[in-house]
Amino acid sequence: MSQRKNGRFARKNGFRMASQLLQTRIRQAGESRGFAVSRLLTQWAEIVGEETARISVPVKVGYSKGGLGATLTILVKGANAVLLQAELPKIQERVNSCYGYAAISRVRITQTAATGFSEGAIAFEGASPKPPTKVSKKKSARVKKDVAGVADGSLRAALEALGENVLSRPKK
Repeated sequence: MSQRKNGRFARKNGFRMASQLLQTRIRQAGESRGFAVSRLLTQWAEIVGEETARISVPVKVGYSKGGLGATLTILVKGANAVLLQAELPKIQERVNSCYGYAAISRVRITQTAATGFSEGAIAFEGASPKPPTKVSKKKSARVKKDVAGVADGSLRAALEALGENVLSRPKK
């Protein structure tokens, strides 16, 4: 606790670095902005793209001692690590743009065997692509009817595609 000595406040443990004083608040601010490992796991393919998601899996987000900037660790099958190495700046940029600030300061690749090293280990699988869902003919006709008044043909086609994409998404 603070005590008054000679007109100044003295701390029981002496001076502290500013990063130690702010570490909890910075972490809370990061969490309030959606910075959670579960978000990276559940939306990995949407964040980094289907190609990258097929060959990689995020496994850990670790904080440095100061609490500023985190390290994202990605698990990759051995042969794909070289391909992913060239994509690291793009991955870091996409993850950071998802959060809206520079949450990840470093991306690290960890290689693994395709089936694991121990008996009974599960096989490594990247994110599997989701099969596209089809829109019923009735809904498709409704979308076409709704955008029929648009004069520009390319805009009308784009709006039809957007409407069908929205209607084909599963309800949450």
